[in-house]
Amino acid sequence: MENANENCPGPESETAGKSDSCAGCPNQEACSTAPKGPDPDLVAIAERMATVKHKILVCSCKGGVGKSTFSTQLSFALAGMVHQVGLMDIDICGPSIPTMLGLQGHEIYQSNLGWSPVYVEDNLAVMSIGFMVHPSESDEPAIWRGPRKNGLIKQFLKDVYWGEIDFLVVDSPPGTSDENITIVQSLAHTGIDGAIIVTTPQEISLIDVRKGVNFCKKIGVPVLGVVENMSGLSQPLTDIKFMKLVTETGSSIDVTQDMISCIRDNAPELLNVVACSQVFDSSGGGAERMCQEMGVPFLGKVPLDPQLCRAAEQGKSCFEDNKCSVSAPALKSIIEKVVASIKMKEDVLGGEEED
Repeated sequence: MENANENCPGPESETAGKSDSCAGCPNQEACSTAPKGPDPDLVAIAERMATVKHKILVCSCKGGVGKSTFSTQLSFALAGMVHQVGLMDIDICGPSIPTMLGLQGHEIYQSNLGWSPVYVEDNLAVMSIGFMVHPSESDEPAIWRGPRKNGLIKQFLKDVYWGEIDFLVVDSPPGTSDENITIVQSLAHTGIDGAIIVTTPQEISLIDVRKGVNFCKKIGVPVLGVVENMSGLSQPLTDIKFMKLVTETGSSIDVTQDMISCIRDNAPELLNVVACSQVFDSSGGGAERMCQEMGVPFLGKVPLDPQLCRAAEQGKSCFEDNKCSVSAPALKSIIEKVVASIKMKEDVLGGEEED
């Protein structure tokens, strides 16, 4: 425990707050009055998670880096590989997963087996607090303190009936406090395959993301790798809107059709060119350099693709059609690396058991 005295017996010990080593500790009163012994919910969680083969956390200490978009597309991709997949949204205050999967307005139902998740496809199920909010209250903030948020996460883990599934993807909120600590502690004895950490290239994001990497290392969660999201704006030249600035008024005129016609008539080979622009400063080396310094795998870069943004808004997979021609191949390569890494660890553990 933070600021604990030397020889601290631990907050779950029967002598917590009462032993001689507790004298003068700033946590003494809290420890002496806290419930003792193991958390009874952990037994129920372990039983429920016994039918879940692999568990992947998607996290970051930085907000706005695209964790939910990545979690959604990761789930779509795994389902497309003919795996049985569950996606759990534990962002209590900002649940965006229902929107990104086109599931707004759906509700959770309870059966004798527990809460039933909402299905996007036959092999892709979703659970989110967003399904527990009435549409008329969707604009109301969730003003919840830590214990209530932690209680709901545990309820998701022990009461949702996923059935036999291959992957459970957990989309977590930014930070290293309540929700993230609860999910890790609750799953600690059920086997977490690891965390995928999402960042954007600029140093202002990496400052916080480094904390996320160290958080995983301290609590014993393997880092499957880091994804550099929004790694430059990339889009086909034909998708760009061309504007002519009128300097006298500060306004602009849309000249897109004139530009495309000019290119088509004079340089048709350019119609297949992808235009790229560095939106965020990556002069410090971005996520790849951070991974080298911190000794964690770098999974790859996903460009900022307007088509991917549209897919997320429409609740669609970016792998469905060929519209996400820039981002879908990058995501596919990253996800294949993740699956291969998990499979490799599984094979190693299986070999050790046979020995």
